[in-house]
Amino acid sequence: MSREILLLVDALAREKNVGKEVVFAALEIALSSATKKRINDDADVRVAIDRESGDYESFRRWQVVEDGAVENAHAQLGLSDARAKVADVELEEFIEEALEPIDFGRIGAQAAKQVILQRIRDAEREQVLNDFLDRGEHLVSGAIKRMERGNAVLELGRLEAVLPRDQMIPKENLRVGDRVRTFLLRVDRQARGPQLILSRTAPEFIIKLFELEVPEMEDGLLEIKSAARDPGVRAKIAVKSNDPRVDPIGTCVGMRGSRVQAVTNELAGERVDIVLWSADPAQFVIGALAPAEVNSIIVDEEQHSMDVVVDEANLAVAIGRNGQNVRLASDLTGWQINLMTVEESQRRAQLAHESIRALFMEKLDVDQEVADVLIEEGFSTLEEVAYVPLAEMLEIEAFDEETVNELRNRARNVLLTEELVNEEQLESVDEDLLSLAGMDTALAGKLARAGVLKRDDLADLGVDELVELSGIDTERAKSLITTARAHWFQ
Repeated sequence: MSREILLLVDALAREKNVGKEVVFAALEIALSSATKKRINDDADVRVAIDRESGDYESFRRWQVVEDGAVENAHAQLGLSDARAKVADVELEEFIEEALEPIDFGRIGAQAAKQVILQRIRDAEREQVLNDFLDRGEHLVSGAIKRMERGNAVLELGRLEAVLPRDQMIPKENLRVGDRVRTFLLRVDRQARGPQLILSRTAPEFIIKLFELEVPEMEDGLLEIKSAARDPGVRAKIAVKSNDPRVDPIGTCVGMRGSRVQAVTNELAGERVDIVLWSADPAQFVIGALAPAEVNSIIVDEEQHSMDVVVDEANLAVAIGRNGQNVRLASDLTGWQINLMTVEESQRRAQLAHESIRALFMEKLDVDQEVADVLIEEGFSTLEEVAYVPLAEMLEIEAFDEETVNELRNRARNVLLTEELVNEEQLESVDEDLLSLAGMDTALAGKLARAGVLKRDDLADLGVDELVELSGIDTERAKSLITTARAHWFQ
């Protein structure tokens, strides 16, 4: 019998081109499954085959769990009962009891064979998949074998891959038999069918296509830093030269536009804007918004956004059809871009000036003239007045040393008072609001002053209400309210 097992393992391993260990493991599962049918389907059985002799042993197992936590009495034991059998056993460990091995010739050969062959098929598929992945191919081509519910199934040698409907370029009419070039998006090892998920809409696809057309990229002379796409319509890529002798944009365009045209043809006519990458975010955004011309930019590092000012004639170009140009520029650079005209910029600046002036006049108890001097010198918060180095403030010609010291002291006293008030108010705020993702103590203090003390109080607010109460931007307000309401839907 032992020799029969060894011969079977050897034959199956050679026939299916898998390791003997895979066959041994499959055979152990088949034997344990057959043994369970004899005892109880809910039992836990372990079979161990000796790899040298072919002899095998069977064990029934019980996992040790907390007393009262036994859900399957056929495969679990409470801790007290387990220690009555084995004194030093711990939770999560197993107690085993040897079983009489069943006769290999009587286990229902057909069922065992199916288990073994299925395991070997899984191992074969895994081996083929790993061989494919080891080649490191991201750009893959294959013929469409069939269409399933709008998804295309491609044949890649011995593998099948799926191109989902939402990863196809819109209005692209793919049919069975077409050869298609795609990007390997991910591997889904849980899928029962094709495990390779492909895409023709991913930004990485256009990067790989340019790498194919531009040999200078393989040589490391230039690289694509980022890409953004409106699939089938328009795309932007940001390129950087690693060699001062190489023009990155001209190199990607190619002689008479041949290189960029080859990419456009592959992408069903998608127009590609090639942008010069810059380490300076503002300069990068200016390039990304081309062909629109930018008048000025205000960068907000904290919100990771930029207010971009363009004249009236350039506004439509900067926005693009259906907001396409500004959206792609934002995706390409990773910055939120707020477009505005010169008039809107001036109006916003005036409103900000008036708001800061009112703050200084109220909190520092100064007149409009003093408040305007502070604003003209670049001060916009009480913290700056209180803690900017003394030497810098003494450089303000309109103020003498006594005035500077008085302003600093007043600012510090206001900030200290507000901090004490905040601490008192935070004591009345529920922990479920304070611990909410996206919340901080400064915001919680503002909300507390408005009577928002619990998570549900925040959840009841509208986005506009929260923005007005707290002064935060609309996106953050939306995110906070959505998070606060999440438990309503669980």
